Amino acid sequence: MSGSVPAGAEAPKVRRNWLATAAVAASLSVPIAALSPAAQAATASGQQKTTPAATNVFKKKPKSHKAKAPKKKPPKPNYKARHRRPETFDQKAAALAKKLVGDPYAYGGTSPAGFDCSGLAQYVYRHTGKGKSIQRTAEDQFLEFRPISHGKARPGDLVFFHTGSDPSSYVYHVGVYEGGDMMVAATTWGEGVQSQNFSWAGDTVTFGTITH
Repeated sequence: MSGSVPAGAEAPKVRRNWLATAAVAASLSVPIAALSPAAQAATASGQQKTTPAATNVFKKKPKSHKAKAPKKKPPKPNYKARHRRPETFDQKAAALAKKLVGDPYAYGGTSPAGFDCSGLAQYVYRHTGKGKSIQRTAEDQFLEFRPISHGKARPGDLVFFHTGSDPSSYVYHVGVYEGGDMMVAATTWGEGVQSQNFSWAGDTVTFGTITH
């Protein structure tokens, strides 16, 4: 018939299409070992070209999250350390009086060879710092110094002993105040300069200063 295709003519075409499809499928699934040496080399080179790009992704190290220590600032070139305040005259006088403990007593004495009470006070003030000249006897020292309360007295001030509780009564003894109820004074024969508590005198003692 003029409009129909012979059965023998259709078969070669179908076979060609089937063979082409099979060849494509085989080329996709065939292992490299089954290829020819030239094909294996081409395939391996193609894989090598893609490998570095893929592996570089994993070679990137993650950023470190460790906190960086703050940088220490260099010291200022003109920095000077703070020092303690220099000792006052009173503090130095109290320290000097303590150093004289143990020296002998001598009536009218004004040196480490022998002190009486007012001679000790005069020596301490004369040899402290640049020196302060004060009167010779306990009574005259009391009249020279400004009266202050026990609470306002500082180590290095003088402690005066009166014949009575009246602060204007005669002064017969004097010592260098050391704080609290303590003083350093030249006492009597055989005892010399001592650190002693004056609380036994009760309200017959007063305090005086020329420094504050």
